[in-house]
Amino acid sequence: MILVSIQHLTFPVEDPLIKFFIELLIILLVPLLLNKIKIPHLLGLLVAGAVVGPYGLNLLSRDSSVVVTGTTGLLYIMFLAGLEIDMGDFKKNKWKSITFSIYTFVAPFVLGFVGGYYLLHFSLPTSILFASLFSSHTLIVYPLVSNLGIAKNPAVNITVGGTMITDVLSLLVLAVIVGLSQGDVGAAFWIKLSVSMIAFAMVVLLLFPLIARWFFKQVGDKISQYIFVVVMIYLASILAELAGIESIIGAFFAGLALNRLIPHTSSLMNRIEFVGNAIFIPFFLISVGMLIDFSAFIKSWETLGVAAIMLVASIGGKYIAAILTQKTFRLSKDEGKLIFGMSSASAAATLAAVMVGYNIILGQTAEGEPIRLLNEHVLNGSILLILISCTISSFVAMSSAQRIAEEDRENTVAGDKLPNAHILLPINNAEMTEKMINLGMLIRTKSNDDQLFALNIISEDKNESSAKNAEKILESAVKLGAAADVEVHAIMRHDDGVVGGINNVIKEKSISDLVIGLDKEKGFSTSFMYNLYNGYLKNEHVNLILYSAVQPISTVKEYAVLIPPLAYREPGFFEALLKIWNIARNSASSLRFYTTEDIMQILQRIIKKSAVEASFYTITDWAEVDEVIRDLKSDQGLVVLMADRNRFSYRSPIHTITQFLNENRIGNNYLLIYPFTQSASDAAEKRAVNNHQDFAEIGKLIQKVFR
Repeated sequence: MILVSIQHLTFPVEDPLIKFFIELLIILLVPLLLNKIKIPHLLGLLVAGAVVGPYGLNLLSRDSSVVVTGTTGLLYIMFLAGLEIDMGDFKKNKWKSITFSIYTFVAPFVLGFVGGYYLLHFSLPTSILFASLFSSHTLIVYPLVSNLGIAKNPAVNITVGGTMITDVLSLLVLAVIVGLSQGDVGAAFWIKLSVSMIAFAMVVLLLFPLIARWFFKQVGDKISQYIFVVVMIYLASILAELAGIESIIGAFFAGLALNRLIPHTSSLMNRIEFVGNAIFIPFFLISVGMLIDFSAFIKSWETLGVAAIMLVASIGGKYIAAILTQKTFRLSKDEGKLIFGMSSASAAATLAAVMVGYNIILGQTAEGEPIRLLNEHVLNGSILLILISCTISSFVAMSSAQRIAEEDRENTVAGDKLPNAHILLPINNAEMTEKMINLGMLIRTKSNDDQLFALNIISEDKNESSAKNAEKILESAVKLGAAADVEVHAIMRHDDGVVGGINNVIKEKSISDLVIGLDKEKGFSTSFMYNLYNGYLKNEHVNLILYSAVQPISTVKEYAVLIPPLAYREPGFFEALLKIWNIARNSASSLRFYTTEDIMQILQRIIKKSAVEASFYTITDWAEVDEVIRDLKSDQGLVVLMADRNRFSYRSPIHTITQFLNENRIGNNYLLIYPFTQSASDAAEKRAVNNHQDFAEIGKLIQKVFR
């Protein structure tokens, strides 16, 4: 039967099974072959698409199945750019992004207009549309740059932010020129366009997060959560088209809308990246490659001339913009090259604008040939532009990104840094498994290769069913970690008591951080408080975190962080702060600090070193803290730094913090963090911490901890 099918095989291949097999074979083999010769595989996928496409060997046609998966891949690229952007860095660099967007829009536009109007003698509207083709760019290399671990580099952040602005401006020019060519540009046109764009932005940025937060609270199924994300990408893209702008802008805005709800260390983020990088994005590259028709450049010298002008305007303009950005903000040469590499690729918006202009017919020649807004020479030239610009983008971006990543690694190795943390997560019931693992992944420092240990203690008097239950809990913990590409070490231990077993594991595994999950029904019971002060807190070299979870941690938008006076005198103060910083960075949540003036100065110095979105409020009377806790909203969490483990951290006029939380049973997630009181670091460093006047030494500690 198979032989009969092969004998009757025609080209292009119509059999969906064979067609999909060929496409998967390309996606598998091209990266494996090109990685050996140090050529970016996305370039190989473009070339492979040209070879097997309708203008090459004609093995495959660019039918609806290729277009759909390719379109999803393009939307995925823009969605990931918005989803992975660090909102703290984005707000910090917003003026830099705006400046870059002006440079990268104006420089190619001017070159393109000169080429179109004065060299190619296009009409004024055609010249303006022609020039706008080169102002936009596609972040085609973003997934590769992100995989190198430099997504939070200022150059990457500036480029991603600028991409959104310049693409919107380019597509706005397209909308205006199309309206002008059809005689529709008037007051009504501008009002309709402005209102629709504002309405689109408000719906996606304000309504989408509310819907997503509700969905993630109500639905725990991982497959449903992933499908929901894809639905939101397409919905935002459709709304963008209805608003009169391109779908890629909608996908980018969807990423921004869900940015705070999908932690970067979560299993959901890992699924999103995996499916996109494995399937959809490669299909997009192949589908773009299928558009390349090399014969068009042989048939017409005019096409080559138009293509040459397009290349100079696009590549030259992007290079000028990158150099201006580098000089303006005093970035390194590699960062300037990275900006050029990431912004030099023309694909999505350029192709969309060309196709729109090509399909607009202004009239007819004497021979009856259609007069198009953008002629076929521009169409064919745009295909060559896509191929060459993506090639340059791949080589320049990857080479500079690799040098930046290598330099970051060398600085980390050469400089004084914290040892890898060993985080212990005791789990005694299945309900707490996912909550504890998710918190463990948030507080770990990814660049330090921190390790997670899931522990289940079986008392000696328990029966065989307890051991089986422990195996199920630990197996679930390991799977949850694996889903986020994080290794979780499972420990099942038989011991006389839970506290004694935990303390023994702390010694055996050199544990640096202990996370204890609070039972939401029992809370701070008498027996728990006894175990706390006579057991857990006796490990003075370990940071202790008490965690109460009433909702998924990804749905917490902001944390109120309470830091009592003189907390910085604790040896473990800065490492405890690092856990809070990691939660904010990995979950994209913001921090609202309530503390004293002297601690606020230290926090603001840390913000300059490691940006997170934060606000500060001075507390002079600690009776105000009870009111702060009572005023927490449903999407807020609470973090309290307990500054002295030998007694309660602070005392309000009526209650201790634990008594207050126990009696009020607030409906919010909260963490109580007890910094370690004995450190392995040398005595001079501890004396520097205790001497709060020595801000130079405090600066060294900030440099060491917040790398």
